[in-house]
Amino acid sequence: MAQKATPGQTVSGDRHLVQPHGRGVLLAVVDGIGHGPEAGRAAAIAVDALLQQPGDSVHALTKRCHAALALTRGVVMTLVALDLDDRTITWCGVGNVEARLFRVEAGFTTPESALLRGGTVGSQLPVLYANVIPVNPGDVLIMVSDGIRPDYEHDVPVKGPPQRIADHILQKYYKGTDDALVLVARINETNHAA
Repeated sequence: MAQKATPGQTVSGDRHLVQPHGRGVLLAVVDGIGHGPEAGRAAAIAVDALLQQPGDSVHALTKRCHAALALTRGVVMTLVALDLDDRTITWCGVGNVEARLFRVEAGFTTPESALLRGGTVGSQLPVLYANVIPVNPGDVLIMVSDGIRPDYEHDVPVKGPPQRIADHILQKYYKGTDDALVLVARINETNHAA
């Protein structure tokens, strides 16, 4: 994971979560609306709500966050539930937190992307859509908040360690006008996200 706060701010409104549970791992990137302490507070409330039952469905988790954020400015977020037994991910996004899966067997060419629905968790929750796709050892999942330019996907050193990938994307593709967060996970041979 790599992140930066908006220039002039000491607190980032972007948060992440990597939480193992009974069947797998929940990964999340949460972006509080705006920036600064209030955005950070909203994002922290969402992460706390996710931690209550991280093994729940991505729909149930999103609805729990929506209820918890009712008196805040809200967040946009994308959730990825890795099921270790089935070797699948289920992903669901509200707003503009991107999630892309780079497949090892495809030579890391064109990644698959989570479908994002417009709205705000905490005030305008859209009809949720989750997609389930298979994953294989070596596949790389990259999640970025909107402080990262989307053209990073053509310049990802996918064979490197996840931290090096995250640092590379943040350094080269940070917009410089908003909070930014990059979360990278590689599916490894033992069915875990590293």
